[in-house]
Amino acid sequence: MSALGSYRGVDALVLGGGGFIGTWVAAALAHAGAKVTATARDVAAAHASLARHGARCEVRALDLAAAGAAARLLAQLRPAIVFNLAGYGVDPSERDESSAAALNTALVEELAESVRPRDDWSGQALVHAGSALEFGAHDGDFADAWTCRPTTLYGRTKLAGSEALRDASRRRGVRALTARLFTVYGPGEHPGRLLPTLLRARANGDPIALSEGAQRRDFTYAAEVAHGLLRLGALDDAVAERALNLATGRLASVREFIEIAADELGLARERLRFGALPTRAEEMSHAPTSVLALQSAVGWKPEFTIRQGLRAALAFERDRAAT
Repeated sequence: MSALGSYRGVDALVLGGGGFIGTWVAAALAHAGAKVTATARDVAAAHASLARHGARCEVRALDLAAAGAAARLLAQLRPAIVFNLAGYGVDPSERDESSAAALNTALVEELAESVRPRDDWSGQALVHAGSALEFGAHDGDFADAWTCRPTTLYGRTKLAGSEALRDASRRRGVRALTARLFTVYGPGEHPGRLLPTLLRARANGDPIALSEGAQRRDFTYAAEVAHGLLRLGALDDAVAERALNLATGRLASVREFIEIAADELGLARERLRFGALPTRAEEMSHAPTSVLALQSAVGWKPEFTIRQGLRAALAFERDRAAT
């Protein structure tokens, strides 16, 4: 049976299932035949997002920042596998330290202590979405999962959560892992992010204010991230380091991404005002990301180029607009 085929009939729980990546994961599970329950802040909005993917899931409103809420839900549902896509701090407006600690650290600690393996499921009990910002000020290729020096609130609290998962899963003998995500793009992103900004710019001819765009990123299309998370979830053995990178292993500058997107969207390049906005202080700079651990674990890595991913994103939007 294929990795995705193993989800047929499996009880899966997606925390943060109303968010950008959470929606992609919940939809991928539903399409693979899993019985999916997702949590979301806004149940109606989550149902609408899932409908755009042609997926139906049970959606529950749950305050994941409330201590014990996730553990009680796990005790009630007894899912075979949990995907944790909840988090706080990706958006620049999210800077509350208590919220970051609750969602990025305490929630993961609670999950790591609360998941219970089931005899009818041989895969992971918990797959947690980590972040490249856990690595922080690090000049290498991130092959060592635990050489981390985070410099941001988000990175520090996410790393604390990943470390708690690592330690609890080893102590309890539970199959669980952190998949560290890099720059994920695609339909459903927050309106303030780069691709939605460029999509909106098609409606007028105004100049588009941008940063210099020199920072280099590992851009990964959302559908491939969801596919990778499901592949990792189906692993029937523990990943030794309990963490690995889910990325393409290729870098491109933000400017390259924008210029390719402008070509695909039909935006005239003279509208692109590089340098009109400052580069954010927390921007990372690093070598190409090592994905050897990912390839060793599942025999696969994301393959889409930026152009392929952007074309897939535009096709998704066109198909939904036509229905």
